[in-house]
Amino acid sequence: MKRIIYILVFTTILLSLYHCRPDRVYIENSDATLRFSLDTVYFDTVFTTIGTSTRSFRIYNPHSRFIMIDEIHLAGGEQSVFRINVDGSPGTRFEGYEIAPNDSMFVFVEATLDPNMSPDILRIQDSITFSVNGNLQDVDLMAWGQDVHMKKGEHITEPTVWTADKPYLIIDSLVIDTFQSLTISEGARIHMHSNAFFKVIGTIEILGDADNPVIIQGDRLEEFYSDKPGQWGFIFFQYPSTANVINHAKIINGTVGLYVNSPIYGEEPVLKISNTEINQMSYDGILAQGTSIEAYNTVIGDCGNSCVELIYEGSYRFNHCTFANYWRTFYSNRKTPAVFIANYVPIYDSVQDGYVPLPSDIEEATFTNSIIYGSRNNEILISRADEGTLNYTFDHLMARLDEEVYNFYTDPNFKSIYVNQDPMFDSLRVSYELDSLSPAINAGDIGFATEAPLDKNGNSRLRPSDQGPDLGAYEFISE
Repeated sequence: MKRIIYILVFTTILLSLYHCRPDRVYIENSDATLRFSLDTVYFDTVFTTIGTSTRSFRIYNPHSRFIMIDEIHLAGGEQSVFRINVDGSPGTRFEGYEIAPNDSMFVFVEATLDPNMSPDILRIQDSITFSVNGNLQDVDLMAWGQDVHMKKGEHITEPTVWTADKPYLIIDSLVIDTFQSLTISEGARIHMHSNAFFKVIGTIEILGDADNPVIIQGDRLEEFYSDKPGQWGFIFFQYPSTANVINHAKIINGTVGLYVNSPIYGEEPVLKISNTEINQMSYDGILAQGTSIEAYNTVIGDCGNSCVELIYEGSYRFNHCTFANYWRTFYSNRKTPAVFIANYVPIYDSVQDGYVPLPSDIEEATFTNSIIYGSRNNEILISRADEGTLNYTFDHLMARLDEEVYNFYTDPNFKSIYVNQDPMFDSLRVSYELDSLSPAINAGDIGFATEAPLDKNGNSRLRPSDQGPDLGAYEFISE
């Protein structure tokens, strides 16, 4: 009985409060308008048929009374390339939305652009209109659209050439079949969707030039994504791929730049790479296992693991390269050095119930006239199995090394090493060129320089007026 009385009393109080609540008072003055957090919603250049990221803005009621929005209308209607969501509801036309005094409401905007059948970047415009108290206000919508060659699960089964007429977009994968070839011409742009990858079973030739490099990057073109790693997968070289060439390329924002896993079976190296930048990889710049690589004038920047990881077996030569790993700790805590070399791979042993090394032979791992530096105390680590060969040489090198990790002073394979001298890059995380005060200037060996007489920018390393070649991929040129 008491419980029923309590319920009746509580209900009576609620009803009395409801009936005593004052009616909402709306501002109806024609001078009373809305305010917006921005006047134009911009989308950076986006690829046609691929949706954009979501943008948003807020509608404010700056008044002391409620305001009624009679109508919100996407001007392009159902035919618009833009899509809007008002306060959680999608559509193109909305009526009777109210905003409390000094409160606000969100509007979300996305776009999917239709092919424009043009190599040019075209501007697409629309607007959202707001009808309030007889006034018409609007927020503009603006996007730039670019047509692409779209590749989805495609296999290249004949010799193919890609040109720079318009970008290429790899949605999931692209496979170069056995004994087939893909040549990518100077100035071409390759965009990789999330987790997309190249698989090279045949041969790829990336042939950029100094003024028009080939660029391989993610497909998010907004400024926010310009330096974000892990946006796509990797470029994978698989048996029997050989005689691959990469010259004047920029490979950025992926997971592994180059994963080379095709064994040596001819005189030509599996991969020749030159005048190329690999940067902002969430794992390795180059991961090589049981293969052969020749590289010069190659720059590998920030990586979540190593710039270069050489494991199990193979033959590798790096001349006039710059490996500069200043991976940002707010992504993850990098625990590996810029260069890691091991003549084994770990395999699971069921008897020991754990991983044991499977050894093999690294016949050569040579680094000459190069820079290996970064944010860790030790940026080179050599790990040798009890069995197998591991031949390595570091000659004329500027490196960050920790003797407590590895006693390189007693290792005859370390020659002419400039230890823990900051190379003083002029443009960290941009190009890693040398500052005028860099100790890497004139510190190289002229014999190694004759193998790469021009630097990544095309400047001579063998100038008669110069005291010697510089370490790394760039030659410092005074004004």
